[in-house]
Amino acid sequence: MGIVTKKGDRGQTSLSQGTTVSKSNIRVEAYGSVDELNSLIGYAISLSQDDFLTEELDIIQNDLHLLSSNIAFLESGGLDFSEDRIKKIEDLINKLEENLPPLKHFILYRGNQFSSFLNVLRSVTRRTERRVVELNEKEGVDEKFIVYLNRLSDLFFIMARVANKHYKIEEKLWKK
Repeated sequence: MGIVTKKGDRGQTSLSQGTTVSKSNIRVEAYGSVDELNSLIGYAISLSQDDFLTEELDIIQNDLHLLSSNIAFLESGGLDFSEDRIKKIEDLINKLEENLPPLKHFILYRGNQFSSFLNVLRSVTRRTERRVVELNEKEGVDEKFIVYLNRLSDLFFIMARVANKHYKIEEKLWKK
């Protein structure tokens, strides 16, 4: 099948079960936001020189493909998205935090290109989470998706701090 189908030329698209909806549909917006996040992770990987974080980002990209495909289903019947994925994110956050100084104040989001872009991922993840929450309020989704995205934004924040530490970039405190 070729990439040009012309089926979307009138602002319609098909969901996983074949149902046709407007491209402005909240479900399309939600899985489109996940797709955008996944694309941006690919860019972050291109900036990374940290093999461990790159491997973790690769795993997250696979998780997001699974999450996106599940959101595209109108009813249950998607692929299994287990709570183990959430637990792995939480464990990784805890592991990475062990080597960071505790935060006592807000910090400014900055660093080199990689660590700064991890903070872009954090904010895009928060927006994606809001789209999935909106979908849940209107049509319902597996609430594990919301929890996963919430933890993922925390992970990107921690990854940015780890990257700054790795590159010996001092955290800058927010001044009131």
